[in-house]
Amino acid sequence: MTNAYIAGTGFYVPPRVVTNDDLRTVYGLDTTHEWIVKRSGIEARRYSDEGTATSDLALEASKHALEDAGLTPRDLDLIVYASLSPDVGFPGGGVYLQQKLGLCDGADAKFVPALDVRNQCSGFLYGLGTATSMIEAGVYKNILLVGAELHSAALDWTTRGRSIASLFGDGAGAVVLRATDEDRGVRGWWLGADGRFADVLSQKIWDLKKRPFMPVNEHGVGQVEPLMMYAQMDGKLVFRHAVERMIGALFTAYSAKGLTHDDIDYFLFHQANLRINQYVAEQLGIPEHKLLSNIQSYGNTTAATIPILLAETARSGKLKRGMKIAMVAFGSGFTWGSAILDW
Repeated sequence: MTNAYIAGTGFYVPPRVVTNDDLRTVYGLDTTHEWIVKRSGIEARRYSDEGTATSDLALEASKHALEDAGLTPRDLDLIVYASLSPDVGFPGGGVYLQQKLGLCDGADAKFVPALDVRNQCSGFLYGLGTATSMIEAGVYKNILLVGAELHSAALDWTTRGRSIASLFGDGAGAVVLRATDEDRGVRGWWLGADGRFADVLSQKIWDLKKRPFMPVNEHGVGQVEPLMMYAQMDGKLVFRHAVERMIGALFTAYSAKGLTHDDIDYFLFHQANLRINQYVAEQLGIPEHKLLSNIQSYGNTTAATIPILLAETARSGKLKRGMKIAMVAFGSGFTWGSAILDW
């Protein structure tokens, strides 16, 4: 049987560090370091400079992942690109990444397909399931899976938006999935969604029910109300459902594979809120040393959190061949997912 395994990992975050105090002193946000840490565990995040595109972050992460896998861009058969913050409204970011990787250049240009995934915080796991299935089916052998986000360009720097603006950062993570006959790799993935709560965490800048979809003034210039322009969230409801769905997603994986948390070497939870992850771990009895976290340094990078955390962990030398890893995510939609893999 053909399996899909992670042959290479990579990540990239912008060099500019923005602390919680910077949000107050530089960006004018009415908040404090203590307020943010108490509610989210976040101490800092990275912001991109103007002129940077999400696909630029994805490019750097992809280069690292390809190098780690010992491949070149022309070895790829498919790009899967997960993001809620593409460079532009359309097309998706995958084709921009394809071009920046040099795949469209020269006599040996290779126009590999580029698939965009729009499942927000669950995007990486939705992409992992898609890529794994294509490899197991024998359709492709080498797939680049990227999660990339650039949030800093679309945050509300007022008291009205502080509860969301303080959470998000920029960054990208990438993995190269390869086909193998060895007994290793992705052991299973499980996904879910509940559209009843689609509006609970959303950004409605394009409301196509309206004519025109964006209000315009007498000069035809678009004018967007803040409630439409910026992300909106019912934090308490999101917290409750995140805990329930993440626990449920892990139990689904355990049941399918006959596992308990004792069988897992490391847990990689989506880095949205350290308090959510700690509460889930506490409810399940997961030892603290098995729960990996980096939200303190990067904030919530949405589709990029799990691949960034995975790449950092691999780079640190913590991951050893044969270790069993559990991943779980929850986010807007509501959507969620889990995955089990053997390193």
